[in-house]
Amino acid sequence: MSKPLKFIAAPLVLLGLAACEPMPEGAATGPRISNVPESVSSIAAPYQDLSRVRLRAEDGCYWYMHDGPVETTELPLRTAAGNPICTRPSS
Repeated sequence: MSKPLKFIAAPLVLLGLAACEPMPEGAATGPRISNVPESVSSIAAPYQDLSRVRLRAEDGCYWYMHDGPVETTELPLRTAAGNPICTRPSS
């Protein structure tokens, strides 16, 4: 990489990283559920974090916070078969 390109690339990378911010607690979701119902925890796939689950009013489904290698993302809670766990059928 040439020297002028290095001087331009480094600030752009830093600027890009500065634009990243964590999702605020409670943003676009319902409140966190402290105790997931037994009926939900018994069918949830084992790799999901049941300590950070929310029931979204928008879709009636349970979502959990997944800590990935780069960012934390809210994902739908799923059964071992891969089906989303919801309180009402999707339309």
